[in-house]
Amino acid sequence: MTNSFERLTEQFLVHIGVERGLAKATVEAYESDINRYVDWLEARGIEDANAITSQDVEDYVASLDAAGESARSKARRLASLHEFHRFALSQHVVMNDVSAAIKAPKGASALPDVLNVDEVTQLLDAAAVGGSNDPVVLRNKALLEFMYATGCRVSEAAGANLDDIDLDERVARLMGKGSKQRLVPIGGYACEALTAYLSMARGELERRSSAAVPERRALFLNKRGRRISRQSIWEVVKDAGERAGITRPLHPHTLRHSFATHLIQGGADVRTVQELLGHASVTTTQIYTHVSPEHLIEAYLSSHPRAR
Repeated sequence: MTNSFERLTEQFLVHIGVERGLAKATVEAYESDINRYVDWLEARGIEDANAITSQDVEDYVASLDAAGESARSKARRLASLHEFHRFALSQHVVMNDVSAAIKAPKGASALPDVLNVDEVTQLLDAAAVGGSNDPVVLRNKALLEFMYATGCRVSEAAGANLDDIDLDERVARLMGKGSKQRLVPIGGYACEALTAYLSMARGELERRSSAAVPERRALFLNKRGRRISRQSIWEVVKDAGERAGITRPLHPHTLRHSFATHLIQGGADVRTVQELLGHASVTTTQIYTHVSPEHLIEAYLSSHPRAR
């Protein structure tokens, strides 16, 4: 990496990490994307930001196709690239944003994976393992109910603290991207599961810790009494899905996608769902306004005067 690109990249990462307050994992993803882009530019003989043309950006996106990148991955890399070029323009490093006219590749906005309401019920029931009072089972049930009730990101579930939850008011405070806080209601099923976990399981999990200072703040603990990790949450979702007999791959974001889709299908407006999800732009939320074929048929049969 030339000094010119190295200095600009360092300034960009400081900007998004410190000034904008993006999460460490997000900054690392940007860094990986930009380093890959810069390496490609330098291999092309481009060693200065002012030398980049729109054709170069288009060719780079085409190179991702040749490398077999998925549409979603290409869209993410292009979003990183857009941010990088906008920053260079804001710092007067370049005169124009040559990436501005380059759009995400076709197919990048594929609909997210969602479960229908019955599948969510099966998943949450499976997590309960027939009503077992085992501390880990109670935690798993509370965790998945909480994630579906609030639509939180996996990082928000892992980072939730005890004082972020008010079961009397049935509300949770979530810490989203850029350290932005939002309040989200907690439904009755989730409150019930959280109450059982807090009264019968969390204390036992905390006592299992070998640490000199017990974990007093974290809402969800792992089997060793420490704050649960994102990877552990992934395993909880996967295991519950297998127990429920759901054959397609599941991930923690499946519950977030399902939360948003079910709210939209239930009549919630996009702006409300945007606030609940903690999206900075309503454009991000609009992906959930898709309507399933089943709902189209149902709406047609119930609304069209000549349907029957």
